[in-house]
Amino acid sequence: MKNLRTKTILIAGGGTGGHLFPALAIGEEIHRNYSDIKIHYIGSKYGLEAKVFPIKGVWHSLLPIRGFQRDLRLISILKNLSLPFKILKSLYRVSKIFAEINPGVLIATGGYASAIPLLYIKIFKINVQTYLQEQNSYPGITTKYFSSIADKIFIAFEDAKYHLNHRTYLTGNPVRSTLSNRFNIKDKNHFNFNSSSKTIFLFGGSQGSLFLNKLLKSIIAELSNSELQVIWQTGDLHYQKYKQYQSKRIYITPFLNNMHEAYNQADLVISRSGALTLAELTICGKPSILIPFNSSAGNHQMKNAKALSNVGAAEIHGEENIDKNIFYNSIKKLIYNDKKLKKMSEASLKISKPYATKNIVEEIFNDINNV
Repeated sequence: MKNLRTKTILIAGGGTGGHLFPALAIGEEIHRNYSDIKIHYIGSKYGLEAKVFPIKGVWHSLLPIRGFQRDLRLISILKNLSLPFKILKSLYRVSKIFAEINPGVLIATGGYASAIPLLYIKIFKINVQTYLQEQNSYPGITTKYFSSIADKIFIAFEDAKYHLNHRTYLTGNPVRSTLSNRFNIKDKNHFNFNSSSKTIFLFGGSQGSLFLNKLLKSIIAELSNSELQVIWQTGDLHYQKYKQYQSKRIYITPFLNNMHEAYNQADLVISRSGALTLAELTICGKPSILIPFNSSAGNHQMKNAKALSNVGAAEIHGEENIDKNIFYNSIKKLIYNDKKLKKMSEASLKISKPYATKNIVEEIFNDINNV
């Protein structure tokens, strides 16, 4: 490697799992192929990464930055008033990181945590090879604002390039290496379930979804009286409200570190349609019922979901059109139809991009080696 600075790489991203897990996936792939590279992760002390980085044991820094609060509650207004001070404090912390580490490469996967090092590079015109990875068909604010300083932008959906028009490379979304084996059999039972019974896995992203939690609660009696088994990731904020429904057949948790085990166990997944979730579903070849988040930017969750439903890999229900009866009947119609589940699984696998992480890392290191 000609440039010694490139032996240290910064990877910035977090806030939610949709930004955090691509960052970790890229870092893991780099270490698998280039063991001499040092990777320093940058996240926020208010994001999911504050919990995950210590568990992973990675070298990291957490900035005192949080996202803009969009509601009008007093506490949210006060948090927004303090945002300029948090930005300045975080910029100072990033300046110290750059001085101490002297990185040659920055990889940013989105979210407010990645905006600070990008802002530092832009303001002070720091000479660092810069790469962005955008998960959604409609790019986030961070990607759009900083696209002009990026050497390359890796995108997961063709539509994203029409909003960026700047050095975009269609790769798909990077996913965790534990998900890349495409589990097809229940080789291990980590939830103490009956291996002969059907299992549903419901989750609303890393933070959970109040809408999905309420929907599942509305049919909990029916599920409890059936032979179905449920893995239910509620999110930290909602766990206390729903943990009482834990039973022999219903496993409830605020957060899953072992997502691959939940996917492996599941016959049917019910979730939102965030871009990373769909990448994981297709890598694992899972049939799904998708309920897009109505307020997603550019309605990107509905667009994401249609990419799966159009090929027969998923069934979509809009928030405004689903109630407990439709929900329960949809589950029953699919979960006991093995032929349909198999077709959906095959369709899901067919559109997966299992080499997304590998292709992103190869592209970055081709650039590094040509510097």
